[in-house]
Amino acid sequence: MLEFEQIESCSDRSETGLTRRHLMSIALTTGALGSAILAPGTFAQENNAVTTSALQKLLPGFRQKRLKTGGAEINALVKGEGPPLLLLHGHPQTLACWHKIAPKLAERFTVVLTDLRGYGDSSKPDGGKDSIAYSKREMARDQVEVMRALGFDRFQAVGHDRGGRVLHRLMLDHPDTVSRAVLLDIAPTATMYAKVNKEFATRYMWWFFLIQPAPLPETLIGNNLEFYLQTHINKQNKTPGAIDPVALEEYRRCYTRETLHAVCEDYRAAAGIDLIHDEADSDKRIGCPAARAVGRQGSCRVELRCTRHMARQGQGRARRKPALRPLSAGRST
Repeated sequence: MLEFEQIESCSDRSETGLTRRHLMSIALTTGALGSAILAPGTFAQENNAVTTSALQKLLPGFRQKRLKTGGAEINALVKGEGPPLLLLHGHPQTLACWHKIAPKLAERFTVVLTDLRGYGDSSKPDGGKDSIAYSKREMARDQVEVMRALGFDRFQAVGHDRGGRVLHRLMLDHPDTVSRAVLLDIAPTATMYAKVNKEFATRYMWWFFLIQPAPLPETLIGNNLEFYLQTHINKQNKTPGAIDPVALEEYRRCYTRETLHAVCEDYRAAAGIDLIHDEADSDKRIGCPAARAVGRQGSCRVELRCTRHMARQGQGRARRKPALRPLSAGRST
């Protein structure tokens, strides 16, 4: 079962847009869960097929593209000829997490799957001072530049977990680029840190461990990456058998020591520079129609007790919920 909020009704949209059926299908599927020197937005590599046997099995027919952005090289898979739809994964996954829904969506959309910077087969740049390179602002800019390089100045988007945080910042920094959005298994970072209690700290221990100065978490986790990855996935997944073994093997392939350091930088940024950015944008609201869904059995039930959110005042309505109050950018997903 899902806890589903609609920030604006999406049921009476044109046939080219995400309908409620698409939103629920996406939510149900996900809830079961060496760079070239090029100018930003140019292709570093383009193949007619994906490069690993696992991805070929999971996402047949997708074309692989590697695009250089202002701060990273992003790995992407693309399929379809309809309206553009960007799908952003979470941790500890890769773009492979969309394999159950992406082929079907590609029948009506131009589906773009990307590995976030630091994850999967995308590059892992140095974090820099205050882990600034992994701020959601920089990670969101990657996605805008990727979509523009593919010819899309405006698109629909879905973000899961870390991808949801990137999508939130993308909608705030680039309000004209997203026409409609879905946020999955996520709640506001600032509110969650502000409302920490024993239950939250116990269930989300990585929020506090991964942010410790390097190389402490990298060294301890790096001693047995396989154990950490499997334990993390088992803790988050509440539906036995939901994760395809081929997808799990792809997550294992990509979860290297280099990835681990990038992941830590991502979480360090979330606990630092991202909060500063959110506070600076505390008066902003998300302007496009958006919806949020979380699994009833998952750890995000803790998040639901932290907050509710919606876009501009007067725009939204909730399903099976009382009216939602508008929240600031720092407290929106």
